Parts: sequence; C-alpha cells; structure tokens
Amino acid sequence: MPNTYTELHVQLVFAVKYREALIQPQWEAELHKYISGIAQNKGHQLLAINGMPDHIHLLLGWRPHQSISSIMQDIKACSSGWINDRRFTREPFQWQGGYGAFSYSRSQIGVVKQYIVQQKEHHAKKTFLEEYKELLTENGIVYDERYIFHQPV
Repeated sequence: MPNTYTELHVQLVFAVKYREALIQPQWEAELHKYISGIAQNKGHQLLAINGMPDHIHLLLGWRPHQSISSIMQDIKACSSGWINDRRFTREPFQWQGGYGAFSYSRSQIGVVKQYIVQQKEHHAKKTFLEEYKELLTENGIVYDERYIFHQPV
C-alpha cells in the first residue's frame, strides 16, 4: 500500500516438540539458513537467528503485510518438512505448538542481536524454561504455567 511506512522489530522464540534436543550441530547452520530464507521470501528482514538443540530465536525486521501467526505457521511447517525430507531425525520432526513473540524498539536491537548470537554461552548458565519465563516477565506477559513449553520427555 502506498505511503505505508513501518519500523517493527520482533523476536520469535519457538521450541522442538517436547523440547527434545533434536537440532544437531551437523545441520543446525543449514536449518538456520533455511528458516532465514522463509522469512526473507515473505518480505521480512532477518536480523539474527540462533538457538540450542531444543529451541530457536529469530529477530526480524517485521513487515506488517503478514501476521505473526502466519509467518510462524510458514516457518514451522516448511522447516519441519525440510528436516523430515532429509531424515535428520529418527522419528518425524515436529515443532511444539505455540511460540513467543516480543517487540523491540530500534535502540534495543543491538542488545537483542547480541543476546541471540550468544545463545550457547547464555544457556550454559540458564535453562530454556528459565529464559522463556524471564522473557515473558520482562515483557509484562501474564502466563499460565499449564501452557508453557512442555518439559522434555
């Protein structure tokens, strides 16, 4: 639409089903590239991507032509299909239902990028559940413990 200008930054956080540590170092970078391509093909600007064997963080320069739930559906469906087509896991790969979406101002982008880039170091000190609950609390999101990402099986 002409004369529509936005500057929106969103961090998306999503987990492997049951938070199983299935994302392996041998194919993690390829997965990140694939997910980056999905976001960029939908018109969003990838600012950072990283994660752990059980979850991923994305920071996007958001284009409001697509809803957050729609891009998450695209990312999860396409990337799980990509993983399964390559048989990277013994059982069919699935992402857990739900996700976190957090918005940031331009002045916060550098800090959020660094946070995402340093996921491996960060999780040497803090579990994913601790991190996720902290993100929810810092962003003023009231949550129900029953609906937080499931414990690993």
